[in-house]
Amino acid sequence: MARRTEITTPEVLPDEGGHERSLRPRRLSDFIGQERLKENLRIAIEAATARREPLDHILFHGPPGLGKTTLAMLLAREMGVGFTTTSGPVLEKPADLVGALTNLQQGDILFIDEIHRLRPVIEEFLYPAMEDFRVEVRLSDGPRAQTMTMAVEPFTLVGATTRFGLLTAPMRARFGITERLDFYPARDLAVIIGRSAKLLGVEATAAGARELAARARGTPRVANRLLRRVRDFAEVRAEGVLEVDVVRAALELLKVDEYGLDAMDTRILATIVEKFEGGPVGLNSLAVALGEDAGTIEEVYEPFLIQQGLMMRGPRGRIATGKAYERLGRPAPDDESGSGGGHPSLFH
Repeated sequence: MARRTEITTPEVLPDEGGHERSLRPRRLSDFIGQERLKENLRIAIEAATARREPLDHILFHGPPGLGKTTLAMLLAREMGVGFTTTSGPVLEKPADLVGALTNLQQGDILFIDEIHRLRPVIEEFLYPAMEDFRVEVRLSDGPRAQTMTMAVEPFTLVGATTRFGLLTAPMRARFGITERLDFYPARDLAVIIGRSAKLLGVEATAAGARELAARARGTPRVANRLLRRVRDFAEVRAEGVLEVDVVRAALELLKVDEYGLDAMDTRILATIVEKFEGGPVGLNSLAVALGEDAGTIEEVYEPFLIQQGLMMRGPRGRIATGKAYERLGRPAPDDESGSGGGHPSLFH
């Protein structure tokens, strides 16, 4: 469900408090991984602070769970400004955005998650706000409708998207800083897990953290989610310490294998192999066969499966690779061309 617009101060950012202490870092220096991106942001922050100007508009893109929202919050904290958050699906008409824009103070950050899902009328409304810090408010409807121009304080728009290609060219062009977040190597995830374990008050051995990191799909959100479940297992079935054997036993119960594949990943691969003879199969057909939303398959599961070399996207659809057959313990179809996957005609 999409978030409603929330307005906060830099002292009380979202996800702080609640049942358990937030696992989000509180300063940019505490953010682990994405070193090149962080260095670019540090330079931008230092330059904007020296000029006493707001940050340029920033667009973060990449797979879900890699820290786009967290980075937006940290930017507000580093700049010492307010933070307003909303999401593309929530903004149905310009009036939904007027309140947020007119309440912004100088330099504040407006964060729009799922910005690729903005309606065209909202995009058109945003353009003058981003470029000239003004909004056009319609006072009535019809051919003689009057509009009123309202100034807004100079602000920074931070957008986040998992579907960079769905953003319109005019919208992409209005961001001065565009950064992609990549999957995390296991060594960075192990550090994140070690830090999160301390915040959760659970002891994790270095080897246990590495084992969990290797199965976390290169994604901090997945790592922290699995950490909570492994912690529960350790407290109930073990001595409360996340050792290698404990982590393996917990993840086996959760059906997360040594490669980080969970039950849905295996279902996707098995469906392509068993019901569609290895592919190619269109995304919608695959979604119907699985009883899962096509967008969820494409955005949540496919990036990892493709990264691991278990699936390919051909011109005619999704194809299981020879590695997928091996993973499922099934013989791969004959491939006379030697190109892999048994479908040479798709790639020539």
